[in-house]
Amino acid sequence: MISPNNNEWIHDWNQASTPLIPPGTRVLLNDETLRDGLQNPSVHDPTIEEKIEILHLMESLGIDSLNIGLPGAGPRAVAHTEALAREIATNRMKIRPNAAARTVEADIRPIADISQRVGIPIEAATFLGSSPIRRLVEDWTVDHLERTTEKAVKFAVEHNLPSMYVTEDTIRTDPETVKRLYSTAIRSGARAIVLCDTVGHATPQGAYNLIKFAIDEVVKPSGEKIRVDWHGHNDRGLAVANSLWAVAAGANSVHAAANSLGERVGNTPMELMLVNLRLMGLLDQDLSRLKEYCEKVAAATHTTIPPNYPVIGRDAFRTATGVHAAAIIKAYHKQNAALADAVYSGVPSHLFGLDQVIEIGPMSGKSNVLFWLERHGIPADDALVNRIFDAAKKSSRVLTESEVQALCAEAARN
Repeated sequence: MISPNNNEWIHDWNQASTPLIPPGTRVLLNDETLRDGLQNPSVHDPTIEEKIEILHLMESLGIDSLNIGLPGAGPRAVAHTEALAREIATNRMKIRPNAAARTVEADIRPIADISQRVGIPIEAATFLGSSPIRRLVEDWTVDHLERTTEKAVKFAVEHNLPSMYVTEDTIRTDPETVKRLYSTAIRSGARAIVLCDTVGHATPQGAYNLIKFAIDEVVKPSGEKIRVDWHGHNDRGLAVANSLWAVAAGANSVHAAANSLGERVGNTPMELMLVNLRLMGLLDQDLSRLKEYCEKVAAATHTTIPPNYPVIGRDAFRTATGVHAAAIIKAYHKQNAALADAVYSGVPSHLFGLDQVIEIGPMSGKSNVLFWLERHGIPADDALVNRIFDAAKKSSRVLTESEVQALCAEAARN
């Protein structure tokens, strides 16, 4: 049987040189959907029941950790954060929780209280603006930021919280400030640092440069075992590329959100990170519930998934074009589903629990009609094929299932 994964049938220029990310690299994923994702101005905050469903879908996809909220924001945030933490504890889930906090005791203390009540560690993701432009607006000095960092991280550690230290807008922050703040955080007890492209300024090269600088100038000199995270936004449409280059530079973890939700145009899309890491051979877990995860998030936040969105969009694996459909149909007739999945698709649908779909429309050939009838168990006589084909050519869009069925019923009556 022909396998489209054989080099004999697909020459992969992606593998023509040494990969930027070495094979076997373990890439951790932190899901920001239920915190940063909900800062998108168009979303509705899901109910706790919906958040718990989403949490279990994250677990099913093998996502390593998630941000369960910012409990310093008020009573609703506290209730939802605690409910998610309790769900993880009660079900002994593998996914690890963290919670956001400004670098102030009033935000960190609720995380410590929830952690103690629920009985599981919750990593405190304490964040602080750092870039020169932000310092100008706020009248902050670097000395002030350093003192604030030290106080907040030590407070978290003293309250038995694993400490994740975050600077906002790291990608536009000068090297000396990056070095001072992260070194201070590590000396104070932080064991994870997050470098952020808060405003979507980065290019892949910029993400690479920043991560490499932090590892060479901060992490290695510290002598500590530090997890390095990348948190990116998609304002330039480069979030996935930036995240991959960050990993290539040595980042251990990438933050992302379902459907690219988040401030402005959103965070790195979690589903596309999962897809690309799977296709690059850097993870191998079952992703058959990926579309369900994205659709659940869309429904819970009252947002929509564009039909042409990669992999999970309605049109990702649909075609009505005659040439494309004909090639897919020929592959199916060779009794090779994998070949059909690859001949006109760079993303194998079966890896994500999905199928190639062939429709009938004005750009279709008769092979589309024949295949549709075959799949529906309807004999394909010339009169019926011509009736459907003629109707498709007169249409301005793809025919619906019910429209094709109606044409079949009319032909049967005649």
